[in-house]
Amino acid sequence: MSNPNRDTAQLQALSLFNRRARATGFDAFEMTEISAISAAAPLGNAQQAGDFSDKIRRGFDVLFSIFMLITLAPVMLLAAVAIRLDSKGPVFYRQTRVGLNGAPFRITKFRSMRQDAEKSGVAVWAATGDSRVTKVGCFLRKYRIDELPQFLDVLRGDMSVVGPRPERPEFVELLQEAIPDYDLRHSVKPGITGLAQVRYSYGASVDDARVKHIYDTEYLKKRSLRLDGRIVVETVAVVLFGKGAR
Repeated sequence: MSNPNRDTAQLQALSLFNRRARATGFDAFEMTEISAISAAAPLGNAQQAGDFSDKIRRGFDVLFSIFMLITLAPVMLLAAVAIRLDSKGPVFYRQTRVGLNGAPFRITKFRSMRQDAEKSGVAVWAATGDSRVTKVGCFLRKYRIDELPQFLDVLRGDMSVVGPRPERPEFVELLQEAIPDYDLRHSVKPGITGLAQVRYSYGASVDDARVKHIYDTEYLKKRSLRLDGRIVVETVAVVLFGKGAR
């Protein structure tokens, strides 16, 4: 039986998605199919994935992460030096995020903000032109260089190369209240990149999270090795053009 509250919320999210897609110029992912998404629909591949596909995905995650860490080692070294020279504080930044089955883990990134970015102790989304971002951090964020250390998190098994982006526990609590079936994203490992990351701009509000949830739900319904490969290829374009960063 349909849930009126959930249906209403989903329609509102879809309406917002359509407006944002037109306003930002981001291409819609199979718009006719996105428009038909229902949060109540079965997730198919996400719930029926076999051990064989999971093993292939894990093998890809490990090999791809090793390849990226070796290939981009000079870039990461330069980034570390630039961060050290630009501002006080550690080169790396570790932060608690929510992962598979809702379990917390520590994500690793290059520090892109001042060391006292959250001195009040309150979690705050990054905003456009955020004054907490350092000069070097602005460049790192634009080209996603700050995300590169997360390949270490993939090797540890906390993340996958492709999957819904992990959120902070403080934001998860908020979004669970605001978005129907938000916890669906925790049925798979979080990713460095994902469908929402290549098809929508950086999210920094509950409204943005609602739109990205639609993309994440679509990814879960169609999750496959082929789709993962497509997302990885599209991520290259996003990185090269500095698309959607804050």
